[in-house]
Amino acid sequence: MSTKDFLSVADISPEELWQLIDAAIAMKRDDRWNQALRQKVLVLVFEKPSNRTRVSFDAGMNELGGHCIYLSPDELGLGKRESARDVALVLSRYGHAIAARTFEHATVEELAKYASVPVINALSSLEHPCQALADIMTIAEHREHPAGLTVAQVGDGNNCANSLMLACAMNGMNYRIASPAGYRISDEMLAKAKKYAAASGTTVTCMDAPEDAVRGADVVYTDVWTSMGQEEEVAERRLAFQGYQVTAKLLGLAKKGALLMHPLPAHHGEEVEKDLIYQPQSVVFDQAENRLHAQKALLAMLLA
Repeated sequence: MSTKDFLSVADISPEELWQLIDAAIAMKRDDRWNQALRQKVLVLVFEKPSNRTRVSFDAGMNELGGHCIYLSPDELGLGKRESARDVALVLSRYGHAIAARTFEHATVEELAKYASVPVINALSSLEHPCQALADIMTIAEHREHPAGLTVAQVGDGNNCANSLMLACAMNGMNYRIASPAGYRISDEMLAKAKKYAAASGTTVTCMDAPEDAVRGADVVYTDVWTSMGQEEEVAERRLAFQGYQVTAKLLGLAKKGALLMHPLPAHHGEEVEKDLIYQPQSVVFDQAENRLHAQKALLAMLLA
């Protein structure tokens, strides 16, 4: 790959993104277990607990013949007990790569600045690029020709939205997002995505009404209204996002057979209608599985 670190979808080229997706699909189908990363160590640095992120990285390293070490928030005290710079310098002596799940994007940037080994953004306040890899992989599995498809997101213009928007714009998919005022994609991220969209001949559109975003879409995507670390905003966010729930009725405005996506964890009955993610149009659990395969491809390309 042309980058040492993977902090943003924008760190790689559209060609590299599709190389990753193709490799991930091949690994899932034909090469689940191999020794590509034998005697390699990945250190997980987590300020936030996780289900999919921790298990998928750990399982992925094992399937590639490597080993994973997990450092919990209490064990590390990142930025409190020990600075991000010192953590990066020390862990570079122990492991071959670091995957960091942090509250602030500046923390993962600081780790990458001082680490001599690759640093992977396993989620930050700005982006969730590993989730975007799994999302694009899932769409590619279910739609033979993803180019030209329209992905419609309903809800918060958060880290997942930023990464998904960039990935769509880079790779020939139209992206729409409907968000209430105060929770929209930032102007800076929107401008970056529109540059990619102009190059790929697609569109990126932010709007108010979920119906306008979903109408005629090939993929309908949603995410939680309140992410980890925003617990004090629960009541405020529930009020702001009224009318932004993805329901069967809203999904019916999309193309027939449109895919329903959610990065999980889901708050059933809040951002998504209860039991909707268990219906036939949902590929939510394919997304969850594909975190494993997409991250294996990323690790192999960074370390093998």
